[in-house]
Amino acid sequence: MTQNPLKPNTLYIVGTPIGNLEDMTFRAVRILQNVDLIAAEDTRHTGKLLQHFQITTPQISYHEHNRHERIPELLEILQRDKTIALVTDAGMPAISDPGYELVKACIEAELNVIPIPGSTAAITALCVSGLPADRFIFEGFLPTKTKDRQARLQVLKTEPRTIILYEAPHRLQQTLQDLTTVLEPERPIVLARELTKMFEEFWRGTIAEAIAYYQTETNPKGEYTVVISGREEEETIISEDTIKSELETLLNQGMSRSQASKYLSEQINLPKRQIYQIALSL
Repeated sequence: MTQNPLKPNTLYIVGTPIGNLEDMTFRAVRILQNVDLIAAEDTRHTGKLLQHFQITTPQISYHEHNRHERIPELLEILQRDKTIALVTDAGMPAISDPGYELVKACIEAELNVIPIPGSTAAITALCVSGLPADRFIFEGFLPTKTKDRQARLQVLKTEPRTIILYEAPHRLQQTLQDLTTVLEPERPIVLARELTKMFEEFWRGTIAEAIAYYQTETNPKGEYTVVISGREEEETIISEDTIKSELETLLNQGMSRSQASKYLSEQINLPKRQIYQIALSL
C-alpha cells in the first residue's frame, strides 16, 4: 500500500506509548521520521524514544512553562510549509497538558491539524475496569489544594457517569480520603498503576476498602489512573395525581393540553402520549 506523503503547513498530534514501547504504531514512527520538527514535552525523555526507533528528526521543547513564547514560533515554522509533530511524555498530546492550546492556535491560523492515534491511560484503564464504559467523563488531575479538590468532588457527587481521574502517587491517599468524605464510601473504584509496564497493577474494590488497603502502602509508586463508578440513578415514581396537578398548573398558565403534555414529558421523562391521555381526563 502506498503511504500518503506528509502535508505541508501541518501539525501532527502523535500518540506515543504510555509505558510499553511495543505500543508505538508504525504510522507514528513514519510521521516522526518525516516531519521537519518534533515539539516535545521533555526532549530528553522523547530523545530516548527516538533513539529506540532510530529517528533523527530534530526536537524543540514545548511544555507548560514555555507554551506562550513557543506557540508563535511554532506557528511561524508551520506557515513556511513545514511540518511539526507534537508529542507528550506518554500518551496523546492535549490530554492533561498544554497541547490543546497549540492545536487551538493552529486551527485559528487555518493550519492543518492531523491526529495520529495512540495509547491513552484513561481509556486503557476504563476498558478493563469492569465499570460501565458506555458513558463516562474524564476529569484529569484534581486540584492540589484540599479545599479546591473537595469542591470539585462536590460537583461530581451526583454524576451518574463513570468518572476517570489521574493522580500522582504522593497525593493518592489524601485524594482517597477526600473521595470518602464527599462520595459514598461503598462506591466501586478501580486504581490502575504502571499501565502497560512490567509492574502493571489493577486494584478493585470500594472507596472505603481502597483507603484501608493503601494505608498499608506507605509509599505508593507510579502514576495512578482512578476509575470511579458514577452515582446510581434512582428511579423516581410520579403518581397520576401529581401529574394531574402539574398539568392543571400549566393549563391555568395558558398552555394548551398538547403544549402542557410536551413540556411535562420533557421534565419528568415520561412519554408525551401518556401524559396527554391524562390531560384529556381533566
